[in-house]
Amino acid sequence: MDLRKLSSFLAVVEEEHYGRAASRLFLSPAAVTQHVQQLEREFGARLLDRGSGPVVPTVAGQRLVSHARTLLAAANAAVEDVTEAALAPPRGVRTLRVGIMGHGSAEVTPAAVSAFRRARPEVPLELVQLTFTEHISALREDRVDVAFVRPAFEAEGIEVDLITAEQRIVAVPARSALADAATTGVRLADVIDLPYLQLLPHTPRTFTDYLYFETGEHRAPDYALTPQDILTSVAAGRGAGSGLASFARYYRWPGARYVPVLDAPRAHSVLATRTTDTNPEVRIFRALTVALAREMDTGTGNPDRDTRATRPY
Repeated sequence: MDLRKLSSFLAVVEEEHYGRAASRLFLSPAAVTQHVQQLEREFGARLLDRGSGPVVPTVAGQRLVSHARTLLAAANAAVEDVTEAALAPPRGVRTLRVGIMGHGSAEVTPAAVSAFRRARPEVPLELVQLTFTEHISALREDRVDVAFVRPAFEAEGIEVDLITAEQRIVAVPARSALADAATTGVRLADVIDLPYLQLLPHTPRTFTDYLYFETGEHRAPDYALTPQDILTSVAAGRGAGSGLASFARYYRWPGARYVPVLDAPRAHSVLATRTTDTNPEVRIFRALTVALAREMDTGTGNPDRDTRATRPY
């Protein structure tokens, strides 16, 4: 499959216009049109609707969009990598260290790890479990090269890519009065005063605000460094925790129930990297992860829609 044709097709989809796509690619409209027509012949299907209004992809075209973004991102990363290898002196292969807080960015995390292993089988890859206190520090201290953490944040010297956008939930004891709302949900006012587990003093403020919905003040007697810490205390009836909707899919825990918070702002999981990191493997991993997040439709492009409802039971 010719990447130039995919690039032309994707430009038309994003610009919704052949002429604007041609200007963006420094090609003639005729060349862009020819590329799209050649793709349609290759696939044996119409990819774009060419009505009087904006150009929009057909059902088949929508399928191709996600694949095209993934392929082009991987190709661009490969070009950068090969170019750097040609110019740089020989060096040993470095291990890529992937930090993961809890379950990371849900299904995107294992998909990105698998995609990187396929794309770069010669590069050793190490998975590093991060605690709540390592929201930024693992990157700053060069203990990991990339990090799947939550929530989104801004920090000097750190690049952040939004990977998922999800509904908020609370974890409560199964015998809690709120447990019955696991299928219907509650309002933020119903959960803001729950006794959430305590965090260590050096936990970043961004994560603290996230866990406590910014204004919650009550605290449980126990401290938490990991999701397992939270759920152990929740199941014992000693406190409550909060998280993203995907938390319910990854941590089914006896004695704990997950309740959607219907009016809480959605929160993001992110892939964080160092701005000054020149390691080509970091760029490749980042490109693959962002492309997969788009392909898997994780909700970052539509703030009014939840990607998955929380119905764990």
